Amino acid sequence: MSKISWRQILPLVLAAFFVVGSLSNIVAPRSIFDEYLEWGYPQWFHFVTGLLELMTAVLLARARTRLWGSALGCTVMLAALATVTVHGEYGHGVAPVLVATLSIVAGWIAWRKRLAAGSMARA
Repeated sequence: MSKISWRQILPLVLAAFFVVGSLSNIVAPRSIFDEYLEWGYPQWFHFVTGLLELMTAVLLARARTRLWGSALGCTVMLAALATVTVHGEYGHGVAPVLVATLSIVAGWIAWRKRLAAGSMARA
């Protein structure tokens, strides 16, 4: 039986997080819909967030696109952090900071793999 490394698990856990986030934003129960309105976003903006999160999940799930998924995920989470910070909801900033940090780690791992594969190809 082969060992599964946290480096392999991390992007898949992040992808699962973004799938759940995308579904909750696309379906947008009343509480989420109302939060977007309170923050000053248009009525349809929860769909944009949900689709970006879904795109992030798809990109993270594939090794070839993981670096792009990490970058998009980090961007989405930093935007969420900016939104809650501007509105003084600092307690809601913990998850975006944590997920953005984990996205950076996953991106760094994908970047290192890409560099290693490039150097192996040149050898």
